[in-house]
Amino acid sequence: MRPNLLELRMDRLVAGVDEAGRGPLAGPVVAAAVILDPRAPIQGLADSKKLSEARRRSLFPLVQARALAWGIAWADAHEIDTLNILQATMLAMRRCLLGLAVIPTHILVDGNRCPSLAGTRLDCTMEAIIGGDALVPEISAASILAKVARDAMMGKLDRVYPGYGFEGHKGYPTAVHRQRLLEVGACPVHRRSFAPVAAVLAGAR
Repeated sequence: MRPNLLELRMDRLVAGVDEAGRGPLAGPVVAAAVILDPRAPIQGLADSKKLSEARRRSLFPLVQARALAWGIAWADAHEIDTLNILQATMLAMRRCLLGLAVIPTHILVDGNRCPSLAGTRLDCTMEAIIGGDALVPEISAASILAKVARDAMMGKLDRVYPGYGFEGHKGYPTAVHRQRLLEVGACPVHRRSFAPVAAVLAGAR
């Protein structure tokens, strides 16, 4: 039987893990891990996709300030092309967990898969929870950190590679992005293993 999440938060150091950016055609996939402090509750935590950009940005520093520990990490476009998006996501999750200043006793991961902890100092239990970003405060907090951090990274990439509109669509396959990809071609941060980018590259040969 699944452990009671409230009991886990009271009796153990629980780290929530989530990612942002599995679907885009460009940029990294970003993961975050958060261990909340029960003595410093944060109001308004929710699935980052359900929050406005302004609300996510206001919660971002609050989570960092009040959490017992947090970590943000990513896998870049080259790693995504080399490993595939699932394994790159698992790598980003592993990296963010290794970046925690406090070692958790239990890890809750949004989705249906958990990253491998083999060969790490993390000797703890781990559980995947589908829809966890809307159910578990630790995962909600992680989803906010991952989303805001990735959006900021895409804003910087927009200035490095102008013309694609990364600041607006964050690399997702919007109509604007697809059109610019056709007109300009792929840049170094595009995911060449993703079909729309691969098609453009094939046509350019």
